[in-house]
Amino acid sequence: MRTDDETAAPTGAGDQSGPVRFDTKIAIVLRDDLETWQRLNVTAFLASGLGTAAPEVIGEPYVDADDTEYLPMFRQPVLVFEAAKETLTAAHTRAVSRSLRMAVFTSDLFATGNDRDNRAAVRAVGTGRLDLVGISVFGPRNAVDKVLKGARMHP
Repeated sequence: MRTDDETAAPTGAGDQSGPVRFDTKIAIVLRDDLETWQRLNVTAFLASGLGTAAPEVIGEPYVDADDTEYLPMFRQPVLVFEAAKETLTAAHTRAVSRSLRMAVFTSDLFATGNDRDNRAAVRAVGTGRLDLVGISVFGPRNAVDKVLKGARMHP
């Protein structure tokens, strides 16, 4: 699939035999001290933000052999990383400085139960003081790789 946005277009898309490589990267970085349920919850929330802000990352709807339709999903892999609190904060700072599209999840959001209260909790804290437990970031592959410095693939 090719899009009008060349920075998001996969390379090798016309060659069905070779791997598809994307010029962009989707990454989620989780703080390494989260409980399992928190990791899953944070990952789901962070992934949801990217499709609305970067519609080019969403593929076509799925259809099974019986013609039952399913929602479209990301058209490229989502890589999940983990990092210590300090590394996560540094990744956030690098992503902000590069103006990459990003979603954040702070520790305060575990105590809220709806989008309005989530947004208010983030709004109440300055950028440098956010108690981040996760971020998702989308952008050119090389820029995202630089943001992820020090993070490791989630086990």
